[in-house]
Amino acid sequence: MTKVIDQKEGKNWKLYHGDAVEVVQGLPDNSIGFTIFSPAFASLYTYSNSDRDMGNTKNDGEFHAHFGFIVEQLYRVTKPGREVAFHCMNIPAMKERDGFIGLKDFRGDLIRAFQMRGFIFHSEHCIWKDPLIEATRTKALGLMHKQLCKDSAMCRAGIPDYLVAMRKPGENPEPVAHECGLSWFHGDDPPHVKDGVLSHNIWRRYASPVWMDIRQSHTLNKNKARDERDEKHICPLQLDVIARGLTLWSNPGDVILSPFCGIGSEGYQAVKMGRRFLGVELKYSYYREACHYLKSAEESQNEMLELCESENDFEEEAME
Repeated sequence: MTKVIDQKEGKNWKLYHGDAVEVVQGLPDNSIGFTIFSPAFASLYTYSNSDRDMGNTKNDGEFHAHFGFIVEQLYRVTKPGREVAFHCMNIPAMKERDGFIGLKDFRGDLIRAFQMRGFIFHSEHCIWKDPLIEATRTKALGLMHKQLCKDSAMCRAGIPDYLVAMRKPGENPEPVAHECGLSWFHGDDPPHVKDGVLSHNIWRRYASPVWMDIRQSHTLNKNKARDERDEKHICPLQLDVIARGLTLWSNPGDVILSPFCGIGSEGYQAVKMGRRFLGVELKYSYYREACHYLKSAEESQNEMLELCESENDFEEEAME
């Protein structure tokens, strides 16, 4: 029996307040066109006090045991030939917690978790981040300028983000076809011209293995979702990253899933781009804010459709 605490829905979205594994277990086989999400970063952050929270784990091994359940369900519900994309970073190892200072290959662990359950490692984009901002925020020894002066053998690079795409084997029943090519690179202002050269140049930017231009602050406002006792961690996924994933790996009208939807960033962008969204969030303050953003995206999409219809009416009148 699926345990759902609450649910809300609009014309093109449905949001569940509950446990991701249990909710996704209730979805039909081969029903999801594209999944995009940020997983809990093992035991690095704690998001809530719930025993069902995958961030509430004793160690990395316990996290991956729990995470495997959702990967199994994602394989079942994903359409053949389609992708699941996750946003992640490698995790700093700390002497007091891990016994050494270095990095843990969290990205690789996640890829292997998907491969073990049948997915194909399809693609990845490395997302550049400013090492100075990381140094200021984390005070990491390896990024301190004084460490460079003292002993740079302990210096390291900043930690980038990744968008990793895993593909379910099989023939895609509904090709993601860009019949008119690509006319907009998400992160730029929309261009006003469409031609083959433009489309090819934009494709090169989407296909770049390193995205240097993700706007790190281009996110939904997270402040309203914080609890008074929230210790803790909330870092919404950048809307540029979501929009590029949706462009590459989904069709308008597809059902887009986010099993850990937080404050609703994936759903907000999916609805604005003409997709249908299904999200699950365990923490109530995040769920409440996600409902607000999904309603806002739906209103924005309705206004856009009304504008297009009025423009079409004007063109038809002009032709007459």
